[in-house]
Amino acid sequence: MDRNRRNVDLLEHLLAQQGYRMLTADSLEGCAEVLAGEQDVDLALVDIAGFDARVWEYCERLRERHIPFLVPSPRQAVALKREGAAHGAQAVLVKPLVGRELLLLIDRLLERGQR
Repeated sequence: MDRNRRNVDLLEHLLAQQGYRMLTADSLEGCAEVLAGEQDVDLALVDIAGFDARVWEYCERLRERHIPFLVPSPRQAVALKREGAAHGAQAVLVKPLVGRELLLLIDRLLERGQR
């Protein structure tokens, strides 16, 4: 979930090269639609920038469904890491994201979920 279409396009390209398929949402309502859909979601990237505090409700939904998620952030802040962890985030990542490191983390989280 990201409000910035360019970020979504870049991420989609990177993940497609590795054989991953993405479902995207650019609003809280769009996120709710993805979660209500019939498609399985194995991992979520939730960029909280530009969203209000309700974004954490959707993070709680992910946690309740046992869907691991990462929170990319434009800044590193202890409070944000604490908030993300409190709502079940596997990690808070500082942007700009490094493609190789992101892919390694995604691979590790997906592998862990298959055990």
